[in-house]
Amino acid sequence: MLTPQQEQLVAATAPVVAEHLDAITQRFYPVLFERYPQVKALFNAAHQTSGGQPRALAAAVLRYVQLRGDREQAKAALALVVDKHVSLNIRPDHYPLVGECLMAAIGEVLGEAVTAEIAGAWQAVYEELAGLLIELEAARYEQFAALPGGWRGARGFHVAATRQESAEIRSFVLAPDDGQPVADFAPGQFIGVKLLIDGEPVFRHYSLSAAPNGRTYRLSIKREPGGRVSEYFHARMSEGARLELLPPAGELTLAEGASPVVLLSAGVGQTPMLSLAAQALAAGRSVTYVHAARSADVHAFGDEVAALAERYPQRLRSVVCYEQADGDAAPDHLGRIDRELLARLLPEDEPLCYLVGPQGFMHCVDTQLEALGVPAERRRFEHFGPSRPLHA
Repeated sequence: MLTPQQEQLVAATAPVVAEHLDAITQRFYPVLFERYPQVKALFNAAHQTSGGQPRALAAAVLRYVQLRGDREQAKAALALVVDKHVSLNIRPDHYPLVGECLMAAIGEVLGEAVTAEIAGAWQAVYEELAGLLIELEAARYEQFAALPGGWRGARGFHVAATRQESAEIRSFVLAPDDGQPVADFAPGQFIGVKLLIDGEPVFRHYSLSAAPNGRTYRLSIKREPGGRVSEYFHARMSEGARLELLPPAGELTLAEGASPVVLLSAGVGQTPMLSLAAQALAAGRSVTYVHAARSADVHAFGDEVAALAERYPQRLRSVVCYEQADGDAAPDHLGRIDRELLARLLPEDEPLCYLVGPQGFMHCVDTQLEALGVPAERRRFEHFGPSRPLHA
C-alpha cells in the first residue's frame, strides 16, 4: 500500500509519466531483453518491430493508474492482460524482472526529474499492479487446473491431423500426448502455443477454431509471408509433430441471453467465429454469419458454415462477401461490407455483434454499426496481437 506521501507524488507526476509513457515502454523492452534474454521468447518480435506491444503496455499501465482507486474496475480493465499472461504461463518470478527494467526505463527517459522519492512511489505502484495481476492469474490457473482435463503450466500435444482450408489457411488438430481428456474452453477463446524452433522456445496465441469436444483442440493458422511461426506450422508441423499448449483464455465469448448474434469476420478472423456460431445456434439463438474474403481461393470453412446452415436452416443466415470476382465463384455480396449491406442484415431485436479481422476491417465495420445505432456495449471485437483502440 502506498503511503500518503507516495500517493501525492504519483498524482503530481502522473501527467509527466503519461506524456512520456510511449517512450518509456519503447525503451523498456530493449532493457528487459538485454538484462534477461531468457524472457524474449515470450514476445512476438513482429509486434516489437511494429510498436504494437509497447503501445499496448503503455495503455495498460496508464489505464491501471487511472482506475487503481476502484479495485473492481481495475480488475476488469486488466482482464485482457490476464488472459494473455495465463496463455503464456507468466509466473510470479517474472514480475521482479519486469519491475526492475520498467523503473530503469523510467529513469533513462525522465532523467534527473526522477528523484529517489518519485522512483519509490512509482515502484510502489508497480508492485501494487504486479500483486493484483499475480492474484488474478493464480485464480485462473487454479480454476483451469480444477476442470476435468485441465492442467497447470505447459502440456505436451502432437498433431493428430491437418487439413488445408484455403490457399492460405491450414487446420491442425492437436491431441494430448498422455491420451487423457482435455478441458473444455469457452467458444471464442484462444490458446497459448509453445514450440521449439531450431532449439529456441517460441510462444504464440491462436484462436481455437472448433467447438470443444473433450479430446482434441483445433488451430487454424494463416501462412503469413515471413511469419516465423506460421511458416513453421505450414512447412514442418505434419502429423506426429510435437508442441506444448498453455491454458485457453480470452474474453471474446458469447454473452448470456437470447438476443440475436451477428458474427462479422474477415480473413483468418473467422477462426473464433466458428465455435461461437455453433454455441449460439445450439442455445436456440439466431445467427447472422457474415464473412469477407479477398476471393474464393482464400475463402476458408465454407463447408463448415454450410453444414451449420443445413442443420439450423431457420436460424442461421450465412453471407459471403468477396472483395474481387473470382472465376465462376458466386458470393452473396461482391465488394466490401458497407453500411447498406449491414442495414439489410442487422436483426431488428437488439443484436449482439462480434467483429474479428484486420484493424482496418474492424474500424470500418464498427463505424458503420455505430452509425446504424448499435450501441458500444453490443459491439465486441478482438485483435490477433496486442490490444489497441479501434479508432485511435
